[in-house]
Amino acid sequence: MRSADTPATRELARRLLAYEAVEAALDMPDAQAVCRVCDKLRRPLTTLAGAAGFRSLLARALTLAKQESPVLGAWEVQADGSLEGLNGEAAPAGAVLIAHLIGLMITFIGDSLTLRLLHDVWMDLPGSEVKFERNESK
Repeated sequence: MRSADTPATRELARRLLAYEAVEAALDMPDAQAVCRVCDKLRRPLTTLAGAAGFRSLLARALTLAKQESPVLGAWEVQADGSLEGLNGEAAPAGAVLIAHLIGLMITFIGDSLTLRLLHDVWMDLPGSEVKFERNESK
């Protein structure tokens, strides 16, 4: 099975957060940008997997991110799939959460469908620059 966390998913997460920071006129990505990315992914993932499926995927991504970045400890996924407990000091670790979410999408629905969903949300995301690596876990 492929690892869900790769340098490509990390870079893509940083890029999506930067898009949202620009969109929201933020100086740099923060907790608001993390919420915006998650909210924008909610619609296509809910359509694909249902509300409970989206919530489960985001909760799993958050669990994985917390193992790597304990500063995310106060963050929680609410019953409606929104994030709670966001604070400014943990915002830089939000890229870890987004990277794990994208990685889980790749694991469960594949590279091409993940890219298509991302392009449906962020139409100006250059697809030619996004290449997912295939890391096999042992």
